[in-house]
Amino acid sequence: MTRVKKSWKEKLSDDKGLPRIEQITDKLSPRWGTGTVVIPAPKEVDEFMKKVPRGNVTTINEIREALAKRHHATIGCPITTGIFAWIAANAAAEDAASGAAIITPYWRTLKSGGVVNEKYPGGGEAQKKILESEGLKVVKKGGKYTVEDYAKYLVRF
Repeated sequence: MTRVKKSWKEKLSDDKGLPRIEQITDKLSPRWGTGTVVIPAPKEVDEFMKKVPRGNVTTINEIREALAKRHHATIGCPITTGIFAWIAANAAAEDAASGAAIITPYWRTLKSGGVVNEKYPGGGEAQKKILESEGLKVVKKGGKYTVEDYAKYLVRF
């Protein structure tokens, strides 16, 4: 039996029964505090990424806060939100490769502190070029690319 590998778009569309709200367990309390955590659906993360206009940026943490607010949870899961942003980025690159004119602008979703996500398609160098073409200044700090004064361009949901 041969297993066919799912495309990034298929992975993005597979909600696996998500979103789901869970209690933060004692094991995770020292790291995440108390209350509830929302484990979002991949499409929800993609939806927020699509809302960031040209010349602006957001961070995974902003998306997590928006997801928590949407689902009345204490926090948005940092692990799955990051993974689903990566899946959305690769699905967008897949769309671009197939000739789509409009894709999710994944390069506008940064890590905390305004750091470019080098795991996105094309790596940090490719994102730097796109962000600069949109009027943002990207500088190298300790081997990582960071959008200078990113908070000025930050989209909060």
